[in-house]
Amino acid sequence: MINRNRDAKFVIYQVLYIFLITILALKGAELNLSRVALEEETVDISVKDSLAAILDSLYALGIDFSIKIDPKVLDENEEMKQRLAELNRKLEAVKDFVPPPEEKEPEIIDEQTLLQSPISLKQTFIQNTWNIAKNSGTVPTRIIDPANPNNPIVTIPPGGEKRFDLQDQSEVIIKFGSQEERIKVIPNRPPEVDIELVTTKMSHSDIYVRELQRITAFTVKIIDKRPGQLKVTFSGPISVIGPQKDSKGNLVYNVSLRLASTETKYDDWLEINGDLQEADGRYKANFFFIVVDERTKDRVQVGDSFYFTDFSK
Repeated sequence: MINRNRDAKFVIYQVLYIFLITILALKGAELNLSRVALEEETVDISVKDSLAAILDSLYALGIDFSIKIDPKVLDENEEMKQRLAELNRKLEAVKDFVPPPEEKEPEIIDEQTLLQSPISLKQTFIQNTWNIAKNSGTVPTRIIDPANPNNPIVTIPPGGEKRFDLQDQSEVIIKFGSQEERIKVIPNRPPEVDIELVTTKMSHSDIYVRELQRITAFTVKIIDKRPGQLKVTFSGPISVIGPQKDSKGNLVYNVSLRLASTETKYDDWLEINGDLQEADGRYKANFFFIVVDERTKDRVQVGDSFYFTDFSK
């Protein structure tokens, strides 16, 4: 008899356990048996019939039982609901949150990489002459011949200015800090000589030597980047005043005729140069300007002529 009672209790506990688990699975933690029985759509029919058959068998054995739920379980269930609700609210608040992009630490750049060229790239360097470079930077600047990088042509202190000579380099290296740039070196062009007639007296039918010797008949302009290294000579029966410099630094010479101081000397000149008479009866006396660049050895010769008909009226 005792064993039978134990077997019955074991069956009861098993049935109750299965019953409780089934309700929890179907209804959650809220144990409302009447609600489960009423909402048949939430419980499979075969499960309900099986449970009913088991209960009928227990009642047939004369076993009576009742189910009591510990109130603490309901409290814990309510607390769990509240926590879940709170979590849902937090999830709703952050579901559309986009985290800001991660801030990168500022890149550390070598101070020297920020340096600008201390020598203006617009500056012109010229071959075979002197040049001047101004260092507008904050570090010493070296000017280097690419063919001889170990011996700088010149070193210019910050804010300083220096004059230096170049030969036939086609470019130089400007080195400042850990940076360097290349600057083209232009050829030193030969000088230009421009002769301009500045009188109308030689356009007349009668042109007198005495008058031409009193005025400036021509101006000669010598154009060059480095006029200081030019050697200027001239030839012919002329008188030259100059040089003067114009607003662009060009050399300007005033040229007058210097053929004869007296009529006798004029006649002497005719005996020697009579073959210089033109077809229209005028005489011609030539003169020349010769300009030599003493560094490049460039040589330029340009000339013109005086025309006259007699010594004086």
